[in-house]
Amino acid sequence: MSLLGSLLGGGGQAGGSDLVSVAGQLIQQAGGVQGLAGMLHQGGLGEAVQSWVGSGANQAVSGDQLNQALQNGGLGSVLQEAASKLGMDQGQLSGALAQVLPHVVDHLTPDGQVPAQGQGGGFDLGSLAGLAGKLFG
Repeated sequence: MSLLGSLLGGGGQAGGSDLVSVAGQLIQQAGGVQGLAGMLHQGGLGEAVQSWVGSGANQAVSGDQLNQALQNGGLGSVLQEAASKLGMDQGQLSGALAQVLPHVVDHLTPDGQVPAQGQGGGFDLGSLAGLAGKLFG
């Protein structure tokens, strides 16, 4: 079982798709990749976000760090609602998202740059559909 699968308590593919969907929802609510990157940067995770966007290895963040940055950015209600839908507490969701979100941002920034708003800053959730299979397969 993959690390992410074990984080989801063996939820496997369905749980992985749900997590990728929550990550996509967070990005949409933040105003695209650029908005989320700015929010996380203000939350003290700028260096990590740069690594997710760039072509090198993705720097890890903890669930607590991610939760705090998203809460401070006004996305706490999105997290709370998603955690409730997935049947986990917000801390568990934040921990799992801390594993998934770097890959999602990396996937959405293949050129190593955050798209400017209005230039691909919005994205289609369908573009993330194959990512769950890669991460949780």
